Amino acid sequence: MKKVILTLFVMTFAQVVSAVDATKRPNIVLIMADDMGFSDIGCYGSEIKTPTLDRLATNGIRFTQFYNTSRCCPTRASLLTGMYPHQAGIGLMTGDNKLPGYRGELGRDVVTIAEALSVAGYRRYMSGKWHVTKHTRPQGPKNNWPLQRGFEKFYGTIIGAGSFYDPATLCRANSFITPVNDEKYQPKTYYYTDAISDNAVMFLQEHAKESPDKPVFLYVAYTTAHWPMHALPKDIAKYKGMYDGGFAKVRAARFERLKKLGLIDKNLKISARSDEWEKAPNKEWDIRNMEVYAAMIDNMDQGIGRIVAELERQGTLDNTLIFYLQDNGACAEGFGRYKPNRPYRTDYKALGRDGLQTKIWPPMQTRGGRPVKNGPDAMAGAEDTFTGVGRGWANVSNTPFREYKHFAHEGGISTPLIAHWPKGLNAEHNGKLESQPGHLIDLMATCVDVAGIKHPKEFAGNKIQPLEGVSLKPAFSGKDLSRTDALYFDHHLNGAIRDDQWKLVRYGDSGGNAKLHPWQLYDMENDRSEQTDLANKYPDKVKALAGKWEKWAVRARVKPWPWEVE
Repeated sequence: MKKVILTLFVMTFAQVVSAVDATKRPNIVLIMADDMGFSDIGCYGSEIKTPTLDRLATNGIRFTQFYNTSRCCPTRASLLTGMYPHQAGIGLMTGDNKLPGYRGELGRDVVTIAEALSVAGYRRYMSGKWHVTKHTRPQGPKNNWPLQRGFEKFYGTIIGAGSFYDPATLCRANSFITPVNDEKYQPKTYYYTDAISDNAVMFLQEHAKESPDKPVFLYVAYTTAHWPMHALPKDIAKYKGMYDGGFAKVRAARFERLKKLGLIDKNLKISARSDEWEKAPNKEWDIRNMEVYAAMIDNMDQGIGRIVAELERQGTLDNTLIFYLQDNGACAEGFGRYKPNRPYRTDYKALGRDGLQTKIWPPMQTRGGRPVKNGPDAMAGAEDTFTGVGRGWANVSNTPFREYKHFAHEGGISTPLIAHWPKGLNAEHNGKLESQPGHLIDLMATCVDVAGIKHPKEFAGNKIQPLEGVSLKPAFSGKDLSRTDALYFDHHLNGAIRDDQWKLVRYGDSGGNAKLHPWQLYDMENDRSEQTDLANKYPDKVKALAGKWEKWAVRARVKPWPWEVE
């Protein structure tokens, strides 16, 4: 009975708030890309064509020191809830380690942005990748799926990766679908990035018909540019020959553009190169991989352009806060980069109209029944191929930083953040750079701030943890964020703390012989690429920051860890 009364109260309150303030509340569009590096979009130094994102940056602001959590699941948990990922229950991936910070599910002592905004009259839509639940089967519980965590409409995938031509766990609302049997969306050529963009536009169009007097919260979670490298021929063709010069040439050009744009200090040293192009054994294959990677990003930008165009058509772009960011650094994983040990199967059967794709990596099949091939003999792009972009190009994507997805060094946790909101950003700051450090935990705080509501202390009968982040809204007019605590990181024992100009960071091994490596200390004002370890020079600073990190780790459910460590 108490839950029924609470639900009725929330519904009534939402109706009152919406009726009074809906016209003043901004729409909020939160766009996140997948497995991309700091320098992978044009306005952050890339050669890849991203005119829509460049336009948003020119008419908005770019954060130069914004952080994610270095991995897909934890980042999504943190973004959605405004908490550190362990506090939200997903400190690792979506497996259940039976420890408070590692349950593989969003907890009920946190709320999502969609749930928080529901009391302010917002309509809430999501298109894209969910990846914050361990329950991914058609017959399994769905209590942590989008519609059960505050969203009203959902199109996308529940798991984190898979074919762009036939995504595994593709859903509309709470029902599994296939690209063939989805009655609402039947393009001439199915490509998941296009599908995410087109369904986001569809939700906006339906909103304009159903409830034009209410504000929108739209979460668009692309799988671009996560493996496998799949892209449409028309997009790949744009990048033919662009990467023939190899890793170092492209990386050097990006480094110079980053300095020219003011995104990094002109005296910053670039991190070490990971791979020698001269020693690459399959150059044509590696060139093709990067051409496809670029095409994937290009296509995503085209889709974001269609979303922006729909907001313009409806006359709501000026009062729409758009955020763009990425879930972790570029990926150096080797998925799909090796020849299989055994011959490809030849006995696959076509999946038909209703057959569900169940695999996210080889051995797997196309919808028509062909084997999906991987390794250097399979040139990336088509639906019957599967490859990762590789460490050499990931090193380029993360220019000028060291390390990759998974690590707490800057290459793993640094992301662009573009904020665009004509009515809410001081026009004098359009095109400007914001150097104050920010984190995913700040996005929830920003959303409830601009919506004019408080983060709830209770929701649906559950006590809710207080927010960790601060609102980014003061930065929209050049003001201080007034952050009172450091920013913290931990993933697979890779830990870090960013406190003003100082960053303490370490590697961790979480395998069979779990081990913590010594802390390293860097001066972020002068050495953001983490080239000169100052730990021996400032041992007292190391001790103080390490102690601060330990207190946070206990408070934020990082500890106890699922591993024994030395």
